Amino acid sequence: MTRELFREDGYLRECDAVVSEVRGNAIVTDQTVFYPTGGGQPGDSGQLLRADGAAVKVTTACKDAQDGALLHVCEGAAAEDLPATGAAVKLQLDWPRRHRMMRMHSCMHMLCALIAAPVTGGQISDGRGRLDFDLQETVDKEELTQKLNRLIAENHPMEIKWITADELRAQPQLVRTMSVKPPLDSGRVRLVHFHGVDLQPCGGTHVAASGEIGAVRVAKVEKKGKRNRRVAVVFDE
Repeated sequence: MTRELFREDGYLRECDAVVSEVRGNAIVTDQTVFYPTGGGQPGDSGQLLRADGAAVKVTTACKDAQDGALLHVCEGAAAEDLPATGAAVKLQLDWPRRHRMMRMHSCMHMLCALIAAPVTGGQISDGRGRLDFDLQETVDKEELTQKLNRLIAENHPMEIKWITADELRAQPQLVRTMSVKPPLDSGRVRLVHFHGVDLQPCGGTHVAASGEIGAVRVAKVEKKGKRNRRVAVVFDE
């Protein structure tokens, strides 16, 4: 399986790798900095550099539904442009896009900490994110915007922790998201801890401290059902 370097360091922008398999227009490598679509976060895009210096555009990264292999999808690339199995390559992220995803994903953890209700769904896109809460009453948009920016500006540091699946079962209160199973990695569970704010299982990429998120605005609060409130947040830049 591919070594997922971003699990430990979300700030890696590139890495050397070796092609372990070619599947149509997708490349599997021994290691990668590309985050694959999952947990509400879109897959990374960027490029793959062959040994001769030629660049192949990576349009997205995702996991194969059958065996879980991490695929670097190169839509539109001709078969002869793709590196062969065993070839050495360099993988480079579209870093500005990835960093915006990191900021927004971290913002969703701030939002989760401010609303005391289980999360029933969520989605992140470039410059926008939303969470659905199992909540009957409405939320004041302006007040929530102020609280969110205050929490972000306090610059709470983030730390990655790992616990066993058994340890997670002994602490069910850590799981806030009802619709997504906690990420497992060889029997371990990855926790994202924003000190003093939020601690929960998460496989996504995050900023080193909340202040890096920047100013945000609650764009909309929608009623999506009797017990479902959807809160959408955008960057306020």
